[in-house]
Amino acid sequence: MKIDILRHNSMSWDNEVEQKTEWTVPATCEQIEESRKGNIQIKITPVKSVPQEWIGNVSGKKILCLASGGGQQGPVLSAAGAEVTVLDNSPRQLQQDMETAERENLKIKTVLGDMRNLEIFSSESFNMIINPASIHFIEDVQPVWSECSRVLLKGGKLLTGAVNPLIYIFDYSDLQNRNKLIKYSIPHSDIDTFTDRQKKNYIKNKIPFEFGHSLEDVIKGQIDFGFSINGFYEDNNGGTSELDEYINTYYALLAVKN
Repeated sequence: MKIDILRHNSMSWDNEVEQKTEWTVPATCEQIEESRKGNIQIKITPVKSVPQEWIGNVSGKKILCLASGGGQQGPVLSAAGAEVTVLDNSPRQLQQDMETAERENLKIKTVLGDMRNLEIFSSESFNMIINPASIHFIEDVQPVWSECSRVLLKGGKLLTGAVNPLIYIFDYSDLQNRNKLIKYSIPHSDIDTFTDRQKKNYIKNKIPFEFGHSLEDVIKGQIDFGFSINGFYEDNNGGTSELDEYINTYYALLAVKN
């Protein structure tokens, strides 16, 4: 069966806002106030905050929060003095940013779009891109790195959160039953591996389809498009993943455009 992944995942994330899942809950007034004081705390993976030295002084800097709706990273960076644009595929996620900006008297530009297509932006127009864990909702990540390289200034930073692809070698329903038999290969695609019945269930319940990208596609992909990898850390899912006791299920990259 043919599925419009972009449209489906957009509606699914609108639904995530309704469910108030972790990536849809806006920054608090306290977080915004701390950012105004220079204490910038943002996450691009579930638990650990991005190191302050990765972010630096953002006052006056142009920052693109890529696939980063939800009122989390964008408002915090705006409160620290950055000129922030948030691009996301979910109207409801962007609404979270707009409402948070209005609440805190901040300026944020929001754009509804696909992270793989940044043609609305001129080349070399941003100092930094913040891309919290979201690339596992698209099939091909290479266009993302290509576009990020194009719109960043030389020396600009790309901060990416990503899912450890090893989680996709298991069937999620099996994991819930404590069954850790390897079932799938990497790269992984829900579209290619799910039965029609599973796909229909995801569509009915507005569950996002996911894709497990190889480390080569992510890390070497960034290098191939002119980035140097200058920072790395691992993270877990806060104990909510059945694999957290065995391996860190997320990682973050600091890449700098050469």
